[in-house]
Amino acid sequence: MKVLKFGGTSVGSAERMRTVAGLVTSPERKIVVLSAMAGTTNSLVEITNYLYKKNYDGANEVINRLEKGYIDTVHELFTSREYQSKGLEVVKSHFDYIRSFTKDVFTVFEEKSILAQGELITTALFNFFLQENGTESVLLPALDFMRTNKSNEPDTVYIRENLNRILKGYSDKQLFITQGYICRNAFGEVDNLQRGGSDYSASLIGAAVNAEEIQIWTDIDGMHNNDPRYVENTKSIAELSFDEAAELAYFGAKILHPTSVLPAKLANIPVRLLNTMDPQAPGTIISSSQHKGRLTAVAAKDNITAIKIKSGRMLLAYGFLRKVFEIFESYKTPIDMITTSEVGVSVTIDNDRHLEEIVDDLRKFSTVEVDRDQVIICIVGDLVAENKGYANRIFEALKDIPIRMISYGGSEHNISLLVSSKDKVRALRALSAKLF
Repeated sequence: MKVLKFGGTSVGSAERMRTVAGLVTSPERKIVVLSAMAGTTNSLVEITNYLYKKNYDGANEVINRLEKGYIDTVHELFTSREYQSKGLEVVKSHFDYIRSFTKDVFTVFEEKSILAQGELITTALFNFFLQENGTESVLLPALDFMRTNKSNEPDTVYIRENLNRILKGYSDKQLFITQGYICRNAFGEVDNLQRGGSDYSASLIGAAVNAEEIQIWTDIDGMHNNDPRYVENTKSIAELSFDEAAELAYFGAKILHPTSVLPAKLANIPVRLLNTMDPQAPGTIISSSQHKGRLTAVAAKDNITAIKIKSGRMLLAYGFLRKVFEIFESYKTPIDMITTSEVGVSVTIDNDRHLEEIVDDLRKFSTVEVDRDQVIICIVGDLVAENKGYANRIFEALKDIPIRMISYGGSEHNISLLVSSKDKVRALRALSAKLF
């Protein structure tokens, strides 16, 4: 069994759906996980924002525009009158449901239901397309097996038991279609795995069925060794370890959702990143294999805020860091980087929603400086303490760029540096030239 996930861009038009259909009709058994067609979730978020404001005219305008896009896709995708009729019926049913909230009560529970509609419509249309073209497939509703617990974390036991129970009823079938991103919560309500959650869905499904491989199909050919938007002549990385992939995803590599590799890592299932637009490209394989003696890639994480906390009380005092961390914990604000000295500690955050309150609390026992508009540059590779010369190459590359913070030693796979956003592109290019 393989699990193949295709993102919104990969199924973003009738033509793209035809391409995906050609990629999934090989005879081996597989589960295909689909995101909503590109742009759908953003439009659904826009609709819910109008509904919260009780601006029903605004909501209906977006609903009508989105529905027309799907109707156009149906006419382009299907050739027979029978399947055009089926497709239009699906689209009408889902959009009538969305439109009903312009006349009825709307709460956060209904919002999650609306956000699920894109995946439900897209998978139904894709399944119909396969059937119209003579490919036998089974539509597996993710809401029947994908669930989170009371901590909003995936309920892996429930997912495994229910998915395998459903699959046993189709022991003679080879191809299954299901939705990414959407799930039910512990109370049975429609919910989701947060944005980017289709990668997570694929990984959870792969772990649940003990798949031989999980494939993440996107619109670029694997993970690159630097950001191709800013750096020329980047290269696709043939092989990555799970730890390296997690570091790169967390620190800015957009191809992969940061949490998505964890279920695969725990189940020791390789994850292959492939390009729907160039299916012959080898892409990137992520596995438990470690690759010694190399610097692998560079990534950048934007919109970082640095907070420097200084206090005379810190000198030789225990409990100071605990007080600092408790403040960030109380506002549910994760810390990305941390460096310490005898008289102070510097941290970075990527969520400044509660910055003002955090700073007010910190100032009760310290002086605080805040630097906004910073970027974390992350260098990933085999960075165990015994390796020599890597740090020198990194800092030689950045000798003309002011460095605000350095984090090294917390991981054997990552050196993180904080620079001003105005120096980001220069830093990425300098590292690429020196390291690769």
